[in-house]
Amino acid sequence: MSDTRSAGTTAANATAPDATAAIVLGDNQYGKAEVRLLRVDRDTPRHRITELSVTSQLRGDFASAHLVGDNAPVVATDTQKNTVFALAKDGVGAPEEFALRLAEHFTSGFDWVSGGRWLVKQYTWERIPTTLADNATGGTHDHAFVKGGTETRTAVVQRDGDDVFVVAGLEDLSVLKSTGSEFHGFPRDRYTTLAETDDRILATSVTARWRYTTADVDYDALYADVRRLLLETFADVHSFALQQTLYKMGERVLHEHPEIGEIRFSMPNLHHFLVDLAPFGMDNPGEVFYAADRPYGLIEAEVRRSDVAPDPRAWATVAGFC
Repeated sequence: MSDTRSAGTTAANATAPDATAAIVLGDNQYGKAEVRLLRVDRDTPRHRITELSVTSQLRGDFASAHLVGDNAPVVATDTQKNTVFALAKDGVGAPEEFALRLAEHFTSGFDWVSGGRWLVKQYTWERIPTTLADNATGGTHDHAFVKGGTETRTAVVQRDGDDVFVVAGLEDLSVLKSTGSEFHGFPRDRYTTLAETDDRILATSVTARWRYTTADVDYDALYADVRRLLLETFADVHSFALQQTLYKMGERVLHEHPEIGEIRFSMPNLHHFLVDLAPFGMDNPGEVFYAADRPYGLIEAEVRRSDVAPDPRAWATVAGFC
């Protein structure tokens, strides 16, 4: 017993912090979060709207602000907010392009700003269909819109000196298939109550982020096609587990688009449980389900090309992934 105590004491001493060590400032960033912006393009009578939420965070030499309260290098967060609005006056374009413009503005305009993080979320609006001729083109209204879809498009630009990383993506893409999904063969112990099944509802809300390996891309076109590939693959794959479906979705995106080096997913397994109608003298052959919102399984993974080197700087502060 004395040997055990001695070993424990020695280990504790070995890992104890040095009370005399200097305390230093670590990694830091700051900025204005969730600047809400609506841009209306009025170049023609058929308007186009773009709604964004923009977060701008700067990195660089801000030690004096933290250590001695010297605000000389601090580009006010209010200034960052105003810059978002001012740059939108010249047009927004793809969210990736807008984030890149913000990165260039701040890193070229302030010598001590060496980089940063710019997150842009774009919300979906669709034109209202109409049978009326006034203010309409091709069966949709020229300047009236309805909130469309469930998903939000995302873009994160991170800059570290001259190195720029673009991570595009989407979140809250709600999908469900009413058959074509199984789950069985998992280990069982005394706490396992889940029944195996060869026919179940598979539902999830897809959050995906993918990193471009080149800036020479049409961001809008690639986003649309990646979204198409994710949806088609989810629908087409006969699923034995959400993990398998996730991997197949990522695999197809990478097969179709060499401009993408890796794609990461966070996908909850949104459970639907068959309701027992026997107490009411009724059968239920896979027709009525209870949609449970929590707890839920949470599946996360990265699918990447083996010949593309990972770069953690691209994913720094991109939360919600393994």
